[in-house]
Amino acid sequence: MKNRTLALPLARACLTCVTAAIATMAAPLAQAAPTFVNGIALPAADLDLSGGTAVNTGRLGYFSDIYYDPQRKEWWGLGDRGPGGGLLSYETRVQRFTIDIDAGSGAISNFRVAQTIKFRDAAGAAFNGFAPAAPGPLGLALDPEGFVVNPKTGSFLVSDEYGPSLYEFDRSGKLLKTFATPGNLVPQGPAGTNFANDTGNLTGKRGNRGFEGLAISPDGQFAFAMLQSPMLDDGGTPIANGDRPGLFNRIVKFDTSTGAALAQYAYKMEAFNQGRGISALVAINDHQFMVLERNNRGIGVPDGNTASPDKNVFIIDIAGASDVSGLNLPASGSVLPAGITAVTKGAKFIDLDADTLAAMGNRSPEKWEGLAIGPQLADGSYMMLAGTDNDFSVSQIAGSSAQYDTYFLPATGARLICALDAGFSGCKSVASNGAVGADIVDGFDFSGYQLIPAVLHSYRISGSELAALGYMAPVPEPGTYALLLGGIGIVALATRRRRAQGR
Repeated sequence: MKNRTLALPLARACLTCVTAAIATMAAPLAQAAPTFVNGIALPAADLDLSGGTAVNTGRLGYFSDIYYDPQRKEWWGLGDRGPGGGLLSYETRVQRFTIDIDAGSGAISNFRVAQTIKFRDAAGAAFNGFAPAAPGPLGLALDPEGFVVNPKTGSFLVSDEYGPSLYEFDRSGKLLKTFATPGNLVPQGPAGTNFANDTGNLTGKRGNRGFEGLAISPDGQFAFAMLQSPMLDDGGTPIANGDRPGLFNRIVKFDTSTGAALAQYAYKMEAFNQGRGISALVAINDHQFMVLERNNRGIGVPDGNTASPDKNVFIIDIAGASDVSGLNLPASGSVLPAGITAVTKGAKFIDLDADTLAAMGNRSPEKWEGLAIGPQLADGSYMMLAGTDNDFSVSQIAGSSAQYDTYFLPATGARLICALDAGFSGCKSVASNGAVGADIVDGFDFSGYQLIPAVLHSYRISGSELAALGYMAPVPEPGTYALLLGGIGIVALATRRRRAQGR
């Protein structure tokens, strides 16, 4: 036991040395060149493994986030608050899935759900995507948007838009810990806190714009949660005294052991229009990340405009960035106060809407939200997986709580909404700008229309290019080290015995 105890720090130290050496050799924010391999479209009507069959009990929720666990060689796909934009009851959950990957090319195929896990509190009550009351406590309302596996413990970390909140769950989905949300992020106004929407709020995160991105350091010591867009008092809109175009968003660094928030960093958005926000945060090491930033244009449910999609991944570095925990960020303009430094942001890394699928009519989906670094391929390169949130292919007419399935015709890009879970009945037309039109009359040709699929894209990046970025895979759990070292010891003992026996 003494030798094993000594070996664990040595193994970690060795990994740290290798990582430091790579980071030293790499130029700051060195740009690699991921290449598109292929993509697949996934049917919106498929069910998960919960046993439910209705749209809000079992329809498969796709990729608000994607995470690859290299220790267990497992893929995880997070659904969000469910169909209906928080207006339908839905027990929130995560899916473990499998996907075939060609070891030579990185091409993907054959997506399958392997396990469905629902989130619940310590007493066993289910977290629900139904929006919290206004005003009122957050309670069990959960809009999960970011997901990682802690390499130290194997537990799940899930970020939430409603709070914004960060939770830790065990591998059965049971709540272990609630992290401490910084007070300046909590949405508040003169009448108090309103988690449901922006009504009455003057400070804190915007409604439905909480913790969208989530990453974890390779050693599992720190979690990084990122707001979707600027806060109300950082120029987010709407706000009581008029719209102001904020450009600076926030990344919050947490200690995974204590749940305490340690720092906040300012991230500069590319623009403030077209519903732009970030959708994913992926750790490259403990200070560099990939950020998926997008507008809300593209093929999606009817509140989305299909014109001019813009979905990009950038490399950022928080090393040297100022802690802005106690500061208001500029509500307009693009310059921080003197002496305050934003995170370093590199050039465009991946253009997600540059490659399209025939199944989507060669049009970009609206909500690219999942991004992960996957396994190594046969030649030492890595595959990367990006995925879309299709909103369960469900939406509602503005100002109404009535829910509709959204249908899409790939050949033309046309969309329809129809009565929920009822096929082509009670249908209405939808314009390209998302406006809902007239009722569909008898004799309409529904041929080719389908619920809006989710999309997965596979990318490939060479091992040397990823190393030049300073990439470090999650560090194995202590138990994994013990098994590894124990295996090495057994092999060494067997070798000595063979030598002693003259073999």
